[in-house]
Amino acid sequence: MKKNQRSLDQTDLQILALLYDDASLNNKDIADKVGLAPSSCLERLKRLQTDKVILKHRLLVDVNALGGHIQAMISVRLSDHNRATVDQFQQDLLPLAEVMSIYHMGGENDFLVHVTVSDSMHLRDFVFNAITARKEVNHVETALLYDHHVSATLPSF
Repeated sequence: MKKNQRSLDQTDLQILALLYDDASLNNKDIADKVGLAPSSCLERLKRLQTDKVILKHRLLVDVNALGGHIQAMISVRLSDHNRATVDQFQQDLLPLAEVMSIYHMGGENDFLVHVTVSDSMHLRDFVFNAITARKEVNHVETALLYDHHVSATLPSF
């Protein structure tokens, strides 16, 4: 637990689990499911946001409907590992339309970049133009994703 972060009780965890599965639930529905008055539930939700337990609400979209017919994980190794280089790599790639997420990792590779593109030529051009063209990149490996699922279950520890 982070310093100055309050512990979450069972009701907080129930609220988080419901929203983790379906972020479109309204306050009244959440309150009914966890046995709280809507006003009490809203206060808890606000506190979870203020305490930065709830960071954002996101929409999960079928990228095929947008034309993203190929997804890939691109492993990237950098030649330089100083903080500025690592931060700049992430800052430059994350806003690109093809990039779904970036994972900074320990081990053999420094990054996994999850991308979606329209076709194999788009993937090739993206890898060449956005990644291998960068002077700090010394190794790139691309693996196609056949399927991708995100758990709707809130992690518990």
